[in-house]
Amino acid sequence: MLPISFFIIALLYATVGFGGGSSYLALLTVSDVPYLLIPKLALICNLLVVSGGCYHYFKNKHFNIRLMLPFILSSVPMAFLGGMYAISENTFQGLLAGCLILAGFRLLFIPKSSIELTHIPSWATSMAIGGILGALSGVVGIGGGIFLAPLMLNLRWGKPKEVASTASAFIWLNSLSGLAGQSTKGIPSEIFNYWPLFIAVILGGQIGSLFGSHPKISQSSIQRLTALLILLISIRLIIKVL
Repeated sequence: MLPISFFIIALLYATVGFGGGSSYLALLTVSDVPYLLIPKLALICNLLVVSGGCYHYFKNKHFNIRLMLPFILSSVPMAFLGGMYAISENTFQGLLAGCLILAGFRLLFIPKSSIELTHIPSWATSMAIGGILGALSGVVGIGGGIFLAPLMLNLRWGKPKEVASTASAFIWLNSLSGLAGQSTKGIPSEIFNYWPLFIAVILGGQIGSLFGSHPKISQSSIQRLTALLILLISIRLIIKVL
């Protein structure tokens, strides 16, 4: 059932422009996958899902380099350092549960797309936020875009497509950097036994991207469905931890 679950999560997350790392982590945790494998598997799945989105945003020229650059410059090295940092299994599960609950509520109440006047934040603000989210991404094994995108939309730090493209690049680069940091602690050979998960997220991500770009698909409905899925998974994780 794990590949099917990963397929559904990748499909839903890709529809709203995210990778799904937080939910992959939760499912792997409650499925009793070896602790050292969990962040690495989630980050690989993140990379596979958001690669297509990054390509399409770049192709359609939605990237705003001035908006994106400070977030990336601070988050990427912090994601690597966070990935190197070893934490206990209980600490990992507590951080993950907190991230899931926060992500679920943030996605549940994400604002609708707006064409109102936007402004680019200062470099200091962007780099501070990027550094914090990058460190969290590396330690836990997520991309961080699910926190960055709602924040940017709420504070009107960019137009919807600019925010989506920034979040996609943020997720991809932080996932890659976090995976490099995690790899300094060793890569268990059994990671290759989970190849069906990689196939599942590639297929789900591609289908989700097609749904997300279709004008008749309600983005707000998909967002709420994804948020409810995250919250249900977080409850299951909390029950396991307790």
